[in-house]
Amino acid sequence: MSRNIQVSELDRQAVEDQTVEIVERKGIGHPDSISDGVAEHVSKALSQLYLDRVGKVLHYNTDETQLVAGRAAPAFGGGEIVEPIYLLIVGRATKKYDGQQLPVDAVALDAAREYLTDAIPELDPDTDVIIDVKLGEGSGDLQEVFGEDGATVPMANDTSFGVGHAPLTETEEIVHTAERELNTSYVADNPELGPDVKLMGKREGDHINITVAAAMVDSYIAGMEAYEDAVAGVREYVVDLAEGITDREVSVDVNTADDYDEGSIYLTVTGTSAEQGDDGSVGRGNRANGLITPNRPMSMEATSGKNPVNHIGKIYNLLSTEIAESVVDEVDGIRDLQLRLLSQIGQPIDQPHVADAQVVTDPGVAVEDVDGEIHEIVDRELADVTDITRQVIDGELSTF
Repeated sequence: MSRNIQVSELDRQAVEDQTVEIVERKGIGHPDSISDGVAEHVSKALSQLYLDRVGKVLHYNTDETQLVAGRAAPAFGGGEIVEPIYLLIVGRATKKYDGQQLPVDAVALDAAREYLTDAIPELDPDTDVIIDVKLGEGSGDLQEVFGEDGATVPMANDTSFGVGHAPLTETEEIVHTAERELNTSYVADNPELGPDVKLMGKREGDHINITVAAAMVDSYIAGMEAYEDAVAGVREYVVDLAEGITDREVSVDVNTADDYDEGSIYLTVTGTSAEQGDDGSVGRGNRANGLITPNRPMSMEATSGKNPVNHIGKIYNLLSTEIAESVVDEVDGIRDLQLRLLSQIGQPIDQPHVADAQVVTDPGVAVEDVDGEIHEIVDRELADVTDITRQVIDGELSTF
């Protein structure tokens, strides 16, 4: 069966050529990212539970998880949590199948604690956060949600769409890479930096400015001088990283709301603003490619926590990004590409209602020169759409 794949010229400049570009990434310790991370970790744990117990993934979703901020009293040398964070894991899950009771709530609770321990090292999941699991009953009889038994390709659960783009601009690459490196390589030698690192990139012409909000952990900060050194260290690291990616002029500002004279600084007990004042929700942060990119089309769907079998809000956002990256890697002469995948409820997920690829080509390259190759790659990747399910369960793809 032929697929409805369209390839056309994008009727605007490549983002890299636009006068103003804005890019954001919320780090893993941001309250919205915590919600995304917990929801997705619980999702993977439930998928694995179902595979282990019944041999297939059953109906579930955890994409409504919410976080309510606690209260803290940070202080140089170490403060304390006054009121714990409240985390509510919300969604639906199949708790009984073929006469077998499944420990869904226990698995979800354990997965949430495991994720928080790994992502927020200074947060004690036993005392600093209250985790509440409210997963409504899903029906094990609703197998049509995943297609008929024996079907090789599931049916779309919804009429929805996913959006992907490639390649990343220099600003996008700086923002995405800097947060990842700060929360891995940098923090390994600088434990005063908490995981709640948010970066906002702005490019005007050929000048890139990166604004960083970096939560500092009070137990590693002896006083104001140490705090100022910590801020300076983050600034220098991001400048050096950015200059390795771009030849454009780069400036970096860190914790711009600080008022040293008043003693008002971004000091935390646990390294996340969730300990005091900042709530979080699944889907309010990074898109499936890890960025928030107002210069490009984006889906409003929450990717984290949705089932990886046939939920278009997850599958098509991940798949469209992978396809866009594959096209740019394999086809010469593409300056910018965006891909939109639209499903139709009840139809096989490898047969989108439309797969729409729009491109900006390099000078001297016409769309007609590359549309055949693009069509072939999109068709190939759609044929292998079910690979996404296993990649998600195995943790090979990030959803935020």
